[in-house]
Amino acid sequence: MTDAYYFISDLHIGGDEQLGKVDFLDELLSFLRTLEATEEDAELIINGDAFGLWEFTDVDGLDKFDALVERYPELFDQFEATGARIPITLIPGNHDYELAAYPEYVDRLAEFNVTLRQEVSITRRVGDYVVYIEHGMQRDPNNRIPDFGNPYANPPGYFVNRQVTSRAGRLSGRGKFNWLKDVQAVTPMTQIPAWTLSNYFYREMSPWLRFASAPFLLLFNVGFLYVLAFALDAAGVWSLPMTLIERFLGLFGPVGVLVDLLLTANLAVTLLLILVAIPLLVFARDVRKTLRRFGIDRPDDRGSSADTYLTAARELFASDPTVAVFVYGHTHRPAVTEVSERVVVNTGTWLKRLRRVESVLGVLPPVFYSWYQLNYVRVSATEGGGVAVEYELIEKSAPNEETWFQRLVTAAPRREDVIPPRTVVRPAVEATEATEATEATEATEAAATETGPRGDHDR
Repeated sequence: MTDAYYFISDLHIGGDEQLGKVDFLDELLSFLRTLEATEEDAELIINGDAFGLWEFTDVDGLDKFDALVERYPELFDQFEATGARIPITLIPGNHDYELAAYPEYVDRLAEFNVTLRQEVSITRRVGDYVVYIEHGMQRDPNNRIPDFGNPYANPPGYFVNRQVTSRAGRLSGRGKFNWLKDVQAVTPMTQIPAWTLSNYFYREMSPWLRFASAPFLLLFNVGFLYVLAFALDAAGVWSLPMTLIERFLGLFGPVGVLVDLLLTANLAVTLLLILVAIPLLVFARDVRKTLRRFGIDRPDDRGSSADTYLTAARELFASDPTVAVFVYGHTHRPAVTEVSERVVVNTGTWLKRLRRVESVLGVLPPVFYSWYQLNYVRVSATEGGGVAVEYELIEKSAPNEETWFQRLVTAAPRREDVIPPRTVVRPAVEATEATEATEATEATEAAATETGPRGDHDR
C-alpha cells in the first residue's frame, strides 16, 4: 500500500504570449526532484488545471500539448524522471478540460510517466480510510462541464476565458507595466473591474493626471464634510461649522487658501457626481433586474465558494463514513478545514496571488498586493490508525511590484489565515464499513483499469 500521497493543483502552465511565463518553474522542478529522491512509497496527484490549455488560442487540439513540451522541455524531462520513481497521476480541471476529451492525451502524457485519469474524481486508500479527490469545477456554475468528456461541452467560463484571459496574455506586454497577464490571479472574477481600475490609475494613467487628481481623491472624505457644512450654512440651519472651518483655514495663510480652493473644487465635483449618480443608479437597478430575470445575477450564489465545497464534503462524509479526506482545488484558496472528525483540503494554486488592500485616505482605488503561496499537501496513515494531513509551504518571495505611491496610500497587507501544518483525524467507522469501502475502492480501480481511463461512457 502507498505510504503517502502528495497533492498539488492549479499550476496553469501554458498560454498565449505573456501567459506562458511560469514564475514558479524553479520551485516546481525542485519539488519534483525531491519526490524523485524520496525513499518512501509515494504518489503525486495533480488534481486539475496542471496546464492552461484554454489559454492557447493560436494552436488547437494536440498541438497545444506539443507547444507545452517544446516550451518547457526541462519540466517534462523532470516529469519523466520523477514518474520513473513514483506514480504521477493527473486528473483534468476546467482550464485543461481537453485532457478529458481526447484519448490521445493519455498516451502523450504516458510518454513522460504521467498517468492521466479522464474522470471527474478519483479515490485513494489511506489505511482503513478513503481519500476523495476532485478538481472542483463541477460545483461551480460558471465552469461546470455539462457533458464531461464531450470536447464540445464547454462551460460559460471557457468563453469568458478565451475573450478575457487569453487576450490579456497577448496584450499585457503593450502596457507601461506588464500587469494585464495577472488577470488569471484575480479571484473571484467579480474583482476584475476594481483590479483593472486600480492598475489603470496607479500604472497606466498619465503621471501628471494621476498626481493632479490625487489631492481631490485624497480630500474627498474631508470634502464631503465640507459639502455638509456648506449645505447647512446655505440653508440657514446651522452656520457655526462653516464659520469654524473658515477661521481654521485662515490660520494657515496661503496654504489655507489653497486648501479652501481644493475643498471648493471638491464641492463642485461632488454636486456634479450626485447629479450624474441619480440617473445611473436608476439605470443600474433596471439592468440588475434584467440580469436576474435571465438568471445571470443570482444573489443566492454570492456566498463564499468554500461553503459550497464544505457542504458537498459533509454530504459525502454522511453518505460514506469511510471517507476521511475530501480534496479539491479550483478556487485558488488553500485551506485545511476539520469537518465532522474529517478533513476538507483545498490545494490552492502556484500562480501569483493578489491581496486587495483599501486606501487609508479618500477614495483612491484599492491596491492589489501580489504574493506567492506555493504549497503541497501530504496525506498518510498514522501509526495510531488515523489519517494525517500535512500542509507544506514552499518559500518564494513576493515580487514587490507595487509602486511607491501604492505603498504610500495603503497600510501593510494583513497576513492570510494561518493553515495548520499538521492535522490528524480518526473518524469513527465500523469495521464492516471499512472493509466494504476497501473492497469497493479496489473494484472501482480495477474497473477503471479494464475499461480504460474514460470508463464506459460512450462518446
